[in-house]
Amino acid sequence: MKVLLLSSLLAVAAAPAVLAQAPARSTTVKTKTKPVGQASVKSKTTVPARPVPDEPMPVADAAKVDAISNGLTTNMQQNLGLTPQQTEKVRAINRRSVDAVESARLRYKADPRKLAGVVETVGSSRLAAIKDVLTPQQFAKYQRKREEKMGVPNVQGVQGTPPPGLGSGPGDQ
Repeated sequence: MKVLLLSSLLAVAAAPAVLAQAPARSTTVKTKTKPVGQASVKSKTTVPARPVPDEPMPVADAAKVDAISNGLTTNMQQNLGLTPQQTEKVRAINRRSVDAVESARLRYKADPRKLAGVVETVGSSRLAAIKDVLTPQQFAKYQRKREEKMGVPNVQGVQGTPPPGLGSGPGDQ
């Protein structure tokens, strides 16, 4: 009986130490006691994880986000001839995207790889959302302007320079 009581107390006393080292998921605490002259008793308890105090999610400056998203929207409105309904939808998309990117910049300023991944994800989801709002002609024009601005070469016009030693064409000898 004393062994059972002592092992129970030991398990209760050790539980906070186990919980302090526990990962963010739930934790299973197993105990096994063997009273004298009896079969061993096993018990298993699942304890939900305590939330780990993490850094608060950084919040982007609302004035900066509004200024950037309004500038993007105004530029798109002028260059693509957006209707008032399209303008409001695009404004909401731009606001959401700029807010996500600015928050990621604050959160991942020490980890450029993670930041690049978040920016890539936000950019692709923004592009898909904008494609749903624009007409096919507007989206084609938007893509051309975007490629010009980002320096993405147009596939049709790329001839390229041949690698060294391979010459420039059939007339070389």
